[in-house]
Amino acid sequence: MSETWEGGCLCGDVRYRARGAPKWVAWCHCESCRRHSGAAAAAFAAFDEPDLETTRGAITRFASSPGMQRGFCARCGSTLTCQGGQRPGEVHLHVGSLDHPERLPPPTAQFFPEERLPWFPKDCVAPRAKPADAGSPGAG
Repeated sequence: MSETWEGGCLCGDVRYRARGAPKWVAWCHCESCRRHSGAAAAAFAAFDEPDLETTRGAITRFASSPGMQRGFCARCGSTLTCQGGQRPGEVHLHVGSLDHPERLPPPTAQFFPEERLPWFPKDCVAPRAKPADAGSPGAG
């Protein structure tokens, strides 16, 4: 049986389900991801788009730059997804929106490390190779 990952927004209006193992888990340090998430860095788990279904409500999307869509709850503003850019066909779930993020493996890559805040730990990834053809999840 395939793994199932459920999550959603703070107010409960939006719920989703992803199927299968995440393709990768990574940090993104780009300014756009920091602003969208309100955090020092954004942690993502990547899935193929067909493996994600919205089970309640609708994810509102904002085009933060050409080809880049950021998803959130229109009611409470919770950050949910990021997709497009250099990784077409994938949807990147914000780790904090998952019901059980502790089940994920630790991040194994960093995107835009040159934009990392100077006080954010440099060694914030597990010692493993970067994902194959690792384009950024969220720049833009």
